[in-house]
Amino acid sequence: MSETVSKDNTLRALGVALAVAFVCALLVSVVAVGLRPVHKANIEAERIAQLELVLAALSDIGRAQTIDSLEARLVNLATGAFDESMDPTTFDAARAASKPATSVAIPADLDLAGLKRRALLAQVYLVRSSGGVIDLVILPVSGRGYQSTLRAWLVLDGDTRTVRALKFYQHGETPGVGARIEDPEWEAQWRDLPAYDDDGVLRIGVRSHGAGYSDDAQYQVDGISGATRTAQGVDGMLRFWMGEFGFGPFLQRIREERL
Repeated sequence: MSETVSKDNTLRALGVALAVAFVCALLVSVVAVGLRPVHKANIEAERIAQLELVLAALSDIGRAQTIDSLEARLVNLATGAFDESMDPTTFDAARAASKPATSVAIPADLDLAGLKRRALLAQVYLVRSSGGVIDLVILPVSGRGYQSTLRAWLVLDGDTRTVRALKFYQHGETPGVGARIEDPEWEAQWRDLPAYDDDGVLRIGVRSHGAGYSDDAQYQVDGISGATRTAQGVDGMLRFWMGEFGFGPFLQRIREERL
């Protein structure tokens, strides 16, 4: 008798637990579906806010554009080819980089940006001339700074060899020190900066503050006093994303198509 009662109690408890789990799962599903439009709207609002910084950077170099005039594309970073599998305006690079199925581990010797993983795809923006020739290439770049992950837009000339602008849109560096990467005076140093030498070797970087002249000086901007780690982060970020495991294959494709 007692065994029967115990078994009934166990089954009843199990049934209640399953019912609660089902109701909770149903509620989570309903909430997730209900919040999906809000999530998409937030992603779009963030994209627009970031693009406004891009447009500001383009205005600074005398190339005023509208959001509608920017051509959004997805790029397969391994091959450098455009990817048409999804809408580039809804692509979430940070989320993709966090999932093993949509990202890849970065070899330690190539991880100059300190990211550990990167997404398989990346969103880029192009500005074309009236004849359809690529005039500007706008790349999202990121890397570890001193206190945070640095995120910026890198604007390259159509030949992909010259930097036209570097605009940071997210970071948590020390106010008044590392945060000076946003200062207009420091940003102006990147304008019309050659990224490669005549042999096609990537030379772009940030030199130590107050360092003397070197053979790389024409390809580098001056560092920030008191913010060595932040400057090193910017240096590594750019070298990674313009290198072979970043946008290197994509930039090479563009150069070949312009020949």
